[in-house]
Amino acid sequence: MYSDNEKEKSSDLAPVPTGSMMAGDIENAVTRDAVFGEIQKDGPNYRDVGWLGTVALMMKTQIGLGVLSIPDAFDTLGLIPGIIVLLTIAGITTWSDYIVGVFKLNHPNVYSLDDVGQMIFGRIGRWIFGGAYVLYWIFVAGSGMLGISIALNAVSTHGACTAIFVAVAAIIGFSLSSIQTLGRISWLAWVGITTILVAIFTVTIAVGVQDRPSDAPQDVPWTSDYKLFGNPSFQEAITAVSALAFAFAGTPAFFAIVSEMRDPRKYTRSLLIAQGGVTGTYLTIGTVVYYFCGSYVASPALGSAGPLIKKIAYGLALPGLTVTTTLVLHLPAKILFVRALTGSRHLVENTVVHWAAWLGCTAGVTIIAYVIASAIPVFGGLISLIGALLGTFMSFQPMGLMWLYDNWHKKDGQRSAHWYWMVFFSVFVIVSGTFLTIAGTWGSVVGIINSYAEDGGSAAWSCADNSNSV
Repeated sequence: MYSDNEKEKSSDLAPVPTGSMMAGDIENAVTRDAVFGEIQKDGPNYRDVGWLGTVALMMKTQIGLGVLSIPDAFDTLGLIPGIIVLLTIAGITTWSDYIVGVFKLNHPNVYSLDDVGQMIFGRIGRWIFGGAYVLYWIFVAGSGMLGISIALNAVSTHGACTAIFVAVAAIIGFSLSSIQTLGRISWLAWVGITTILVAIFTVTIAVGVQDRPSDAPQDVPWTSDYKLFGNPSFQEAITAVSALAFAFAGTPAFFAIVSEMRDPRKYTRSLLIAQGGVTGTYLTIGTVVYYFCGSYVASPALGSAGPLIKKIAYGLALPGLTVTTTLVLHLPAKILFVRALTGSRHLVENTVVHWAAWLGCTAGVTIIAYVIASAIPVFGGLISLIGALLGTFMSFQPMGLMWLYDNWHKKDGQRSAHWYWMVFFSVFVIVSGTFLTIAGTWGSVVGIINSYAEDGGSAAWSCADNSNSV
């Protein structure tokens, strides 16, 4: 049961009217939302994501081809430390994700991390948190475009210049990300999560039934050289840990997702299902692929089972990559759009201003992501840097600060053992996140320097086949 105070906090998050209403009631229905304002039937319904759609969106913001870097991280750390680190990160990020839902119910006017920054640190916090959010998703969108170009190259056996494939990915991403609401995108998320899971489990099964991975020596007897415990340098270890943390770094997107839920009170149900599915998938893929491939695992691992399976897997993964790119373009465009039109009727009505602003935001974000993906050498290393610097930062520290913001001053003045434990845990999340951010950023910078020293990175707007190395 809600207290009077909780009822007041949750009043702007009441479920949106559904199909069980009479037709006349639906026609006249108006929903008041603390972020979007008056949502009416003639405009976009920003409160139309069901709890199952929420599961799909949560899983799709996390599961992509990045999951296939997990076997390589296990090779660096060793199987047992790798599993321990993965489960630890899964536990911390699940708590972080849970705090997002709690904070939204307590503060219905919060739409994204920039609002959190404003509440805790004032105007400077809004700019830092909001800028990090937009920049992070734009770089991830650029990575998604490259992922689509890799898949198209693999399936077509380099049937066209890679620069053309990246441009095609940008056009498709812009078209689909311009769908106005997450409620209308959620069905795409189901398609995306299904196809990406089929692709990666196809590779997992293939490496289990084949005699050896494609990169292993073919003319001598071979057994997997997997290690229970690795012996990495600090730079190698922290880079591997950062890769595992990045696999769970969909947390910043959960603010936007809960803001468009029909009934945000069902958020925790969706979260537990999604995180359970994501963690189980990561454990299965990481353990099985690494066990059978050992140090000869490819990264990403789609190439571990040979050219034919690689082509099949990328073909299956292509819809999933497209949906990922759609979501990560939609998220930064949506926050810019909401901030530009907050308090205006154009936010919730299909006016010329509404469409001009919305398409302008999605086009602008797409163009920037495309330029970043195509023009910057050592792009893969740069993505690792952004993931360590911004992805980890937005998935750990803000959530510890959010719990402390809401609970530091107890209304009844009583500080129980549970309160002290939660203070300790919140501080631990902040400190561990800060350590991972700093150390992971350092490891990524070293990796970029080493990569650039070896081959100078990739050329801008290159036509070279970028699927050859994966």
